[in-house]
Amino acid sequence: MSIIAGEIVEPYAAALMSLAKSHDLTERFGDDVRTLLYLISESQELKEFLGNPIIKSEDKKGVLQRMVGNDVDHYMQNFLMLLVDRGRIIFLEQIGKQYLALLRELNQTVLAEVTSTVELNGDQKHTVCERVKSMTGAREVEIETKIDPSLLGGVIIQVGSEIVDSSLRGQLRRIGISLNAS
Repeated sequence: MSIIAGEIVEPYAAALMSLAKSHDLTERFGDDVRTLLYLISESQELKEFLGNPIIKSEDKKGVLQRMVGNDVDHYMQNFLMLLVDRGRIIFLEQIGKQYLALLRELNQTVLAEVTSTVELNGDQKHTVCERVKSMTGAREVEIETKIDPSLLGGVIIQVGSEIVDSSLRGQLRRIGISLNAS
C-alpha cells in the first residue's frame, strides 16, 4: 500500500471500526465488508466503474444502492455514500481489508492464508486452525484458502510473515537442496 493510500485507508477503516463499536455492529460490519470485497473481486467492471472519476457520484451511489440493497446495514450504506461523496470509493477494497484486520485484532484472531492443491474439508480446516493457534497463541483463526495444483500435495500456511511449507513441492525442493549440498 502506498503512503498516500495508507493515509487515506487507515483513518477511514478506523472510523468505520469506531462507528461499528459504538453501535455494537463490529461483526455485522465484518460480514458486510466481506460481501462487498467478494462483489468487487468478482467484477472487474464494478471496480473500474467505482474508480472512474468521470462517472457522476449520483450514478455510483445508485449502482451501490441497487447492488447492496438491504443486504448491508444502513450505517454501512451511509459509509459507502460518504466514500463516494469524498471521492474515496476507489479505496473501498483497501479500506475493507484494513477494517477486517482491525476486527481480527479486536477479536484476537489471526488470518491464516492456506494454499493447497484441493479445497480443504472441515477436518483439515480444523487441523490447520489448531496448528495456527498453537503457533501464534491466537484465540481464533480465520482461514483464507487458495488452490494451487503445482504444490503436488500438502499445504502452505502463511500467518503474517511466518510461512510453514509442508507441500510436496517444498519437500522435494528441500531434498534437492540437501542433495546438492552433499
